[in-house]
Amino acid sequence: METSKSNMLFNAAQALIPGGVNSPVRACGSVGGQPVFIERGDKSRLYDVDGNAYIDYVLSWGPLILGHRPPEVIKALEKVLETGTSFGAPTALETELAQLVVDMVPSVDMIRMVNSGTEATMSAIRLARGYTGRDIIIKFDGCYHGHADTLLVAAGSGVATLGIPGSPGIPEAVISNTLSLPYNDIEGFEKLMAQKGDQVAGVIIEPVAGNMGMVSPREGFLESLREKTAQHGSVLIFDEVMTGFRVGKGSAQGYFNITPDISCFGKVIGGGLPVGAYGGRKEVMDQIAPVGSVYQAGTLSGNPLAMAAGIATLTVLKDDAVYAELDRKTHRLIQGLQAAADDAKIPMKTGHIGSMAGFFFTEKDVYNFEDAKTCDLDRFTKFYQGMLTRGVYLAPSQFEACFVSLAHTNEDIDTTIEAARAAMADL
Repeated sequence: METSKSNMLFNAAQALIPGGVNSPVRACGSVGGQPVFIERGDKSRLYDVDGNAYIDYVLSWGPLILGHRPPEVIKALEKVLETGTSFGAPTALETELAQLVVDMVPSVDMIRMVNSGTEATMSAIRLARGYTGRDIIIKFDGCYHGHADTLLVAAGSGVATLGIPGSPGIPEAVISNTLSLPYNDIEGFEKLMAQKGDQVAGVIIEPVAGNMGMVSPREGFLESLREKTAQHGSVLIFDEVMTGFRVGKGSAQGYFNITPDISCFGKVIGGGLPVGAYGGRKEVMDQIAPVGSVYQAGTLSGNPLAMAAGIATLTVLKDDAVYAELDRKTHRLIQGLQAAADDAKIPMKTGHIGSMAGFFFTEKDVYNFEDAKTCDLDRFTKFYQGMLTRGVYLAPSQFEACFVSLAHTNEDIDTTIEAARAAMADL
């Protein structure tokens, strides 16, 4: 595979940008290579600067549920560009997108737009503490909620990929009120709540973990979180930055029929542009300034380009048939990958919820971050490289999920499965 232009660009970037990338996992160091530099995307495909084409299952790490450059989104962006790119003032687009989210997610009465998932989770934590008057936050090992100081404890995603235990630069005092438990540990959570529940401001969780690889919640786990937080007057926060409008029309909370107090969104609701949001019950959201005393602000929050792209995307996703199609395509892909591994006698565990999917090279079922870390990372590296050279673009880390879009065709999926069979044979 020709990569000379990508290599040249990466060398130039490393002189000017730490590690040559603006988000660590993109450096591809954990998979023994260098990044390919992307020139353009179209539908289900990416094209790099060397002319290589790839079937894309990263989709900008989840947002591009309609695929690259969907006509609905492009048309909406062109319309906004005729009037301006940013005003730092209210626009009707903000209310329109807010209404779409409120209509599709029953737990959300009100929503505040921000610019990233990190801003959304950081703000949700502050809101939970302000609303309850308490300090302790409970999270779960391997769940990544952005890089805010309070939440960069036992985090997954890039922190796990790079083998970093936490991060220098975060004082112990900042994280002393953040407690982390194993994902899916019902007994441990209930024991901790029995001991400290009346001091707990909030519990934050990825309802489907996507930053230790994709790990589904065990039966009763999310239900336990809801029951015990309600019992102790703590706030339940669903971090749906990845799962929001990705795993289903009502997001993961709709899929599992659990009602959180605060929900965090991002990715899909921006249609590919930078965006984040947090929302919940009116009683809770009324604590935010200027109505309440919990302060949060953002100059570019509600940016008209992001709002327009989000409106165009969610309008398409209002149709239940869209999610049936996405589920069918993703099931076809995951079944094919599992069959390729089985036929090659390579141990692999696969799964998906809606169009969010994952796989681990292991014989054991994966329920938490410790399980995920025991999988065969060397085999993943070889598989990733084998798929890339065969024109399939996967996340360059075992500890990430993969995604399917409406733009993926049956032919794309069949081609991917054949590539997987060849890559498995090489293993």
